[in-house]
Amino acid sequence: MYTDQDYMRRCLQLARNGLGYVRPNPMVGCVVVSDGEVVAEGFHRQHGGYHAERNAILDCRCPERIEGSTLYVNLEPCSHQGLTPPCADLIVERKVRRVVVCNDDPNPQVSGRGYEKLRSAGIEVVTHVLEQEGRFLNRRFFTFMEQRRPYIILKWAETADGLMDIDRGSDPQGSYWITNPLLKQLSHRWRTEEAAILVGSETYLNDRPQLTARLWHGNQPLRLVYDRRGRLGEVDGFTVLQQPTLSEAMEWLYQQKVQSLIVEGGRHLLDAFLAEGLWDEIRRLRGDQCFGKGMPAPSLTMTPDRTETFDNNQVECYYHVR
Repeated sequence: MYTDQDYMRRCLQLARNGLGYVRPNPMVGCVVVSDGEVVAEGFHRQHGGYHAERNAILDCRCPERIEGSTLYVNLEPCSHQGLTPPCADLIVERKVRRVVVCNDDPNPQVSGRGYEKLRSAGIEVVTHVLEQEGRFLNRRFFTFMEQRRPYIILKWAETADGLMDIDRGSDPQGSYWITNPLLKQLSHRWRTEEAAILVGSETYLNDRPQLTARLWHGNQPLRLVYDRRGRLGEVDGFTVLQQPTLSEAMEWLYQQKVQSLIVEGGRHLLDAFLAEGLWDEIRRLRGDQCFGKGMPAPSLTMTPDRTETFDNNQVECYYHVR
């Protein structure tokens, strides 16, 4: 016998399919159950498209079974007209009996109003099922809405001897890849999942990075350079940020609706984010080669929350708020 938690886990699994495509909206999945049987599933596929509830209900092969069913969704159904019609109205119209939700929507246009509309129609509403799992899945969305800045991921690669760059004194324009091809492809996949990618002016001048996702299919991130000292001027294909502080730069990105940011900068930029506590996630990639001398990687005293191995290379993930 499946429980509310089981069906909600399926919602979260479906929701993940929207990663990189629905921003700045949250990732949402939906499951409709009638007489103990799943009769419809759906998820939010792309920004501006139908939400998960509408996709599930409209794609149901036995629409008559929606009436009297239980609908599971990992975010409070919307109650306002945005780019698509309100999901709460459709749920009421199709006479769903019970709605089970993972997370409340922090958007002031929605918060509590979706529940109110459902309950006013006599629909039973159960909330906060697997709430922490749902917040983690949509950590980009919740950070953006609640902290008024992008979700910030610091990412770097370091050698087995703890270096992240070669000795620029001996080879000022050199470029050396630290990790293996599997992690290079993974790094490109990560770029498709985030709204923007940032390096500092020093990294740009040394490496002239493309910062594109060439090894993975998906949306390309907005490419940014932080140039507080005004060294670059205009850079073709990049947006140059020249705000005096990182906090001001993050505020500007918030105003531009940039929901998440992956920072692939050098040591000085990474240290600046770390010093301000301005990060949500760290992804440290560890290769198996040594440079002998060069730029040391940032030092971490924390224990990683998750470690994965890819053909003798490791990815360590750290989360600021678990």
